[in-house]
Amino acid sequence: LYNIINQYRWRSRLTEPNYLCLLDARSRCEFDASHIITAQMIEQSPAGEYLIPNPEELDYVRYCVVYDQDTGFLGCSDNQEEKKETDTEPALANSSLVSLDTGEGDALHHARNLQHFTRHPVLLLKGGYKRFSACYHFLKSQKTLWMPQELNTFQPYPVEILPEKLYMGNFKQASDKQIQGDLKIKALVNVCEEPVTLFAEGGKSLHVSVPDSPEADLFSSFPTICHFIDAQLDVGAVLVFSSLGMSRCSTVTMAYLMHSCRFSLQRAWKYLLKCQMNIRPNPGFVEQLSAWETQIYGAPATDISGPNY
Repeated sequence: LYNIINQYRWRSRLTEPNYLCLLDARSRCEFDASHIITAQMIEQSPAGEYLIPNPEELDYVRYCVVYDQDTGFLGCSDNQEEKKETDTEPALANSSLVSLDTGEGDALHHARNLQHFTRHPVLLLKGGYKRFSACYHFLKSQKTLWMPQELNTFQPYPVEILPEKLYMGNFKQASDKQIQGDLKIKALVNVCEEPVTLFAEGGKSLHVSVPDSPEADLFSSFPTICHFIDAQLDVGAVLVFSSLGMSRCSTVTMAYLMHSCRFSLQRAWKYLLKCQMNIRPNPGFVEQLSAWETQIYGAPATDISGPNY
């Protein structure tokens, strides 16, 4: 859900009316105290029926997400979840969202009512508001009505690649001290051309000056970048960024996933698309990622001649 909220094109995707419908299934008192930004409350009529906001519009909504206070019925504790993710692969961008065929709980009843109105699956937020607000306190709000101009000025945060550990963003986000503090960023990987000092006390930074052109060489820096990220993740969160946050930083982030998680290029690409929908490495960088895959595995595992690349 964090990554869904923080998607953007030339502005936040929250401005798109058919993008996200976020519904709060808690009590009025809890909702008024605070809720996730842009959430609407599911209310009850005097007859006890649940009133779903704008049901006629839900058929066009890409993401419909329902949450309650803690969604405890989803079972495993945070430690168990972390173990599962470590044993297989890092949590995907939407791993905190689950479909409706999993157990019972307060949010489930509301979500099942919504299934009759939506084209895409209705999702539940694992851990509910309690867990989400603890991880992302800066996405809490008391505002009940968002005007279009307010959403136009909403500043998305960097997307999360590895939960609370690795983030990917643009120059503007990397320059924002509040974002650094909110995400507990302790190290920066700068793949812009310009050498800039963005980090304050105690933080580490690595600058690899590379233009965003097909002829530019990122491949030779992959080992240095991967080792730097590995070392800094033991200290705190790391933010990888480039000017626009689409080409160079996505290339470097995929190279890291291939190195650290032993992903193929195809798997790293699909994983990153779930985190950020508008990644766009230039063709030269795609070829370098293919060479990196060959170096790691001894042979190419991904056909980059396909239209997806």
